Amino acid sequence: MAYRLLVLNPGSTSTKAAIYEDEHQLVVKNMVHTNQDLAPYPTLYDQLDYRVALVRLWLAQEGFDLSTLSAVVGRGGIIPHIVAGGYQVDDALEDCLRHHTAFDHASNLGGLMARAFAQPLGIPAYIYDAVTSDELLPEARVTGFKEVTRTSFCHVLNARATSHKYAETLGRKYEDMNLVVAHLGGGISISAHSHGRIIDSVSDDAGPFSPDRSGSLNMLYVVDLCYSGKYTKPEMLKKLRGEGGMSALLGTHDCQEIERRIQNGDEWASLVYKAQALQISKGVGIMLGCFTELIDAVILTGGLANSKMLTGMVIDYLHNLVKVVVIPGENEMEALALGALRILNGQEQVHTFCPVCPMPIR
Repeated sequence: MAYRLLVLNPGSTSTKAAIYEDEHQLVVKNMVHTNQDLAPYPTLYDQLDYRVALVRLWLAQEGFDLSTLSAVVGRGGIIPHIVAGGYQVDDALEDCLRHHTAFDHASNLGGLMARAFAQPLGIPAYIYDAVTSDELLPEARVTGFKEVTRTSFCHVLNARATSHKYAETLGRKYEDMNLVVAHLGGGISISAHSHGRIIDSVSDDAGPFSPDRSGSLNMLYVVDLCYSGKYTKPEMLKKLRGEGGMSALLGTHDCQEIERRIQNGDEWASLVYKAQALQISKGVGIMLGCFTELIDAVILTGGLANSKMLTGMVIDYLHNLVKVVVIPGENEMEALALGALRILNGQEQVHTFCPVCPMPIR
C-alpha cells in the first residue's frame, strides 16, 4: 500500500509544501511571503489561516484530491520536553505550539498547519525531529557556570535524516550505529549519535565559526565588550549571529565567492577558510570523546558540504582518526516525509506529547 503525505515547512518568509507518495516527491511549491504580505498579521499565530489558505489554493490549482492523503507532517517547533522522532499533533501539543513554546518561530506553525489539514480528513498529523529535540546524557548537561545548563540545539532534522540514509547504504540500522554528524551551513552544529540517540551536541553558537556566526569565543573578551559601552545588546547579538564568522572576517558569507578569492591568491581568505576547517575538525574531535564504543563514521552534511575545498581540508585533519563520509545538502522536505513514512510503516513508534513530563531518558 502506497502512502500519500502532505509535507509542510513554514519559514519566516516562506511556506514550503510538497506531496509525497511513499519516498517519491510528486509536486512541491515554495510560497514566498513579503513583509507586505505578513503586515496584516500582528502575531505569528495570526498567520496560520493565511498560510493554510495559500497551501489549499495551491493544492486546488494542482487538482490534488485531499481525500487521498494518508497523513500530514509539519516542521517541529520550539517545543520543550521532547525527544527526537515523530509526535502526533493532539490537543496537548497544539496547546503547547500556540501558547507554551520557548520563543516565537515560524516552525511553531508546522504542527498547527498539519492538524488544520488532517483533522477534517480524520487522518494523523505529525511533527518530526523538532529543533529542540533533546536527548543529551545527564552528564552532558552540566557546565561550570552554576546558572547555565546545557541543552541540545542542533540541526536535528537533517542530521538524523542523513544518518538514516547513510545506514541504509550499508544495509544497517541507524539505531545500531555510532556516528558524529557535522551539519555545515549558515550555522554549523555537530552532534554525537549513539544507537539512535543524540547524546551530545555542539550548537551553532558554541562550536566552529560559520558563514555568519561567530561560534565559540573566549568569554572574558566577550564580557569586556558587553560592558565597554560600545555596543547595545542587539548589536552584540548580531555580532554573534548574523554578522559574525566569515561575514565579519571577509565581508561576505558566500563561500563560492570566498573560494574564488582563494584561487586568485587572497592569502587572508585562504587563512580564514583553513581556520574554519580546523574549527570544524576540533568540534568533531570533541564529539568523538562522547563515546565509549567504536565510532562507525563522521558524516559531513549541509549546504557547505558541497564544497570539495572545505570538506577536503576537514578530511585531511580527521582521516587518520576516523572514517569521514561526505553527504552534502539539506533536504528538509524529504527528511520530514521519510520520518512520517517510517511511523506509518511501523518502523518507528510515534510519541505522545506530555506537557508536564520531565525530559525522557532512554
